[in-house]
Amino acid sequence: MSRKEELNQLISELEPDIDKFYEKGNKAAGTRARKKLQEIKKLSQEVRLEIQDMKNSGEV
Repeated sequence: MSRKEELNQLISELEPDIDKFYEKGNKAAGTRARKKLQEIKKLSQEVRLEIQDMKNSGEV
């Protein structure tokens, strides 16, 4: 799975819990959303470093 697909999947998994938290006040959905956001943050940092390494090595 590509990095783009991984990010898209995490975001699509996040959407229902965000909706449940903000629209219905579901606290458990808020917890799940925070967990998913942390995973997105971690993956985003990995992608940032990967892009920087590729840029610096001249691969792109």
